Amino acid sequence: MNEGLSVGHEKIDELCINTIRTLSIDAVQKANSGHPGAPMGLAPAAYVLWTKVLKHNPQNPDWPDRDRFVLSGGHASMLLYSLLYLTGYDLSLDDLKNFRQWESKTPGHPEYAHTPGVETTTGPLGQGFSNAVGMALAEQYIATFFNRQDNEIIDHYTYMFCGDGDMMEGISSEAASLAGHLGLSKLICIYDDNKISIEGSTDIAFTEDVALRFKSYNWHVIKVDDGNDIDSIKNALEESKAETKRPSMIMLRTQIAFGSPNKQGSSDAHGAPLGEEEVRLTKERFGFPVDDSFHVPEEVYDLCRNCVERGKTAQSHWQKKFDAYETAYSDLAEQWTHAIKGNLPSQWDLDLPEFKPADGPMATRAASGKVLNAIAEKMPLLLGGSADLAPSNKTVIESSFDFQKNSYNGRNIRFGVREHAMGGILNGISLHGGLKPYGGTFLVFADYMRSSIRLAGLMKLPVIYVFTHDSIAVGEDGPTHQPVEQIASLRAIPGLTVIRPADALETAEAWRLAVKNTDGPVALILSRQKLPVLDRTEYASADGLAKGAYI
Repeated sequence: MNEGLSVGHEKIDELCINTIRTLSIDAVQKANSGHPGAPMGLAPAAYVLWTKVLKHNPQNPDWPDRDRFVLSGGHASMLLYSLLYLTGYDLSLDDLKNFRQWESKTPGHPEYAHTPGVETTTGPLGQGFSNAVGMALAEQYIATFFNRQDNEIIDHYTYMFCGDGDMMEGISSEAASLAGHLGLSKLICIYDDNKISIEGSTDIAFTEDVALRFKSYNWHVIKVDDGNDIDSIKNALEESKAETKRPSMIMLRTQIAFGSPNKQGSSDAHGAPLGEEEVRLTKERFGFPVDDSFHVPEEVYDLCRNCVERGKTAQSHWQKKFDAYETAYSDLAEQWTHAIKGNLPSQWDLDLPEFKPADGPMATRAASGKVLNAIAEKMPLLLGGSADLAPSNKTVIESSFDFQKNSYNGRNIRFGVREHAMGGILNGISLHGGLKPYGGTFLVFADYMRSSIRLAGLMKLPVIYVFTHDSIAVGEDGPTHQPVEQIASLRAIPGLTVIRPADALETAEAWRLAVKNTDGPVALILSRQKLPVLDRTEYASADGLAKGAYI
């Protein structure tokens, strides 16, 4: 056995793990850029999860009841690409060789809807963490809505790999706090605890007790002291799955660039190729041909490609359950089928409020609240909330109740004062599929969400943002709460549609457009002050809003 690998494990396990490592270092070396260290340290955990635990079908990456996997530290992308290739997804060895090249299927950071099997775009640290929380939240709501005692068609987990950088980011703290409060027990995080960041040891900037921190968040925390001990990793994953009241954090003590004779445990291996000589020495240590790049032993193919058959079997079993469900609960089955395809319910916008000039002036935030509630009556899979500003943002669905650990069928999500996490969680809900999420805050605080909004635009996610208290007319709150540059900065975000309705009628049309939109996020910019309802006998119909500017 190689030094550092736990004695007693099957040789084939070691061979598969080291294949993941060598594919990662070869791809980074060929590209002459990338991050080899994290894939080398995380390879055992990734191998165990993907070949022994994860429920997935490589030949149908969009199977609705698959487990979700989020690589929050997107810089470790070669770990994910190696797994996708070895387990039989639509990714070739040539794709691995084209890592980080123009128009390749293996970009430097994972990109949603670009590479089969990639669940979310990650790179800005902490975003994937919040996405995973959103996916787990979505699973709980959908399972509560659709499952019946005699047939549970929704039953999957969300797994996430994160690292020290993710842990330092504020968004992870926000998202972890909410996940613990909500008791999202089907969320399982593996923390790559290698104590290395770009600048060196984490001792220089990050010395808190992460385990104690997550216990205080109401997480189930498990420590695995040897990142190469695959039996302990497997046991930790099974223990996490058995936990039914809290999300789980597996603190996995790893060594960055494990197996590299001169760079193991060093920040030098974080974001740069090992170097040709170090690659040779590392392969020699693993017992791999030193002059054969992208080498995959046949035994590795044989074992890893078993995931295809396991996936087919799992989906076939699920399909039988769904067929029985369809017979017993035809209306629900039809609703689920439409929802997962992104189809809207019939006549969802038939009864939107009709605002009239005679009704007097109305703040567009107030009109928005009325429109939202009218839509919610026809769309039970519309849910969302606010960052502790629901009374001001008018984001409460009045016919529903709160989404809490004892009421996962509630449609009002109390995000708390966590704008950044709210943005990332909304992305995760949207990525999961089947739901239409929205989130609100004051326009001036959209800045707190900017990175999440930008990623929603990149991924073309149909998330709806309700930004109220537009303009300096906020008045008494002073300059800290008066948005001046926010609209211009939002309009600069690629893929984001920004709508600033002039009155209540345009607000209704803005919601109509936002709900129908399928190829990107929409930001509604709404006023606190009352605005006159324009007389449409003198002006064009408000439905011209869908065309952009109109006369």
